[in-house]
Amino acid sequence: MHATGEPRTEANDPLVLSDAAARALLRETPWRRFAVIGDSTAAGTGDPAPGYETLPWADRLGRWLRDAHPESAYLNTGRMGATIPEVGAEQLDRLYAFRPDLVHVTCGGNDLFLRNAELAEVEHDLDELCASATSTGARLSMFTLADAFTGRMTPLRPRFAAFADIVRRVAARHDAILTEFWEHPARLRADWLSADLIHLTMAGHAVVAAELAKSYARHADPHAVTQPAELIGDR
Repeated sequence: MHATGEPRTEANDPLVLSDAAARALLRETPWRRFAVIGDSTAAGTGDPAPGYETLPWADRLGRWLRDAHPESAYLNTGRMGATIPEVGAEQLDRLYAFRPDLVHVTCGGNDLFLRNAELAEVEHDLDELCASATSTGARLSMFTLADAFTGRMTPLRPRFAAFADIVRRVAARHDAILTEFWEHPARLRADWLSADLIHLTMAGHAVVAAELAKSYARHADPHAVTQPAELIGDR
């Protein structure tokens, strides 16, 4: 419920941005070619939520960036179930062809479910993927997953806490724009997660989009646009 006692919707949710507010925030950002690669978190998997548009976080951001800069373009190659190596094998070619100047990378959760998965190997693979994704000259964006491990998912919490640290280290090595969700207050909402207790609902997606828009606005420098490098042959 909203503080007024009315049902919470994206129109009165204090953690969600209206299209107009997001457009104003992103107006001074320098990026015009926004790409998202990764797994189901990138693809936008999640249950509908009453009062919230059925629009995943990345698609919201893509719309907001186009609203702020009509000449901008958006690409999302995320695939449900993809591991880090699969993202690299299946999505990098499209990313290179798109020539992004801002790329968000989100994957690794599926790797943690693999038998005998080693955290050091997951970190190495994610680091290599981010290096490849930013070889175009694009600025890197990443976020930590939220600490919302309840019920049958509670035993996974320590492993995903360690993964959040991996994301932080990889982001630091690549000078990424890092948005923190591990302790975000919205993670405690009953409508944060879908019925599978893994993917966000559309209410959660709306909050994620808002937080990324704020992060991008904080890191914006219209006088220091990074131009995509010429693509290297034989990718």
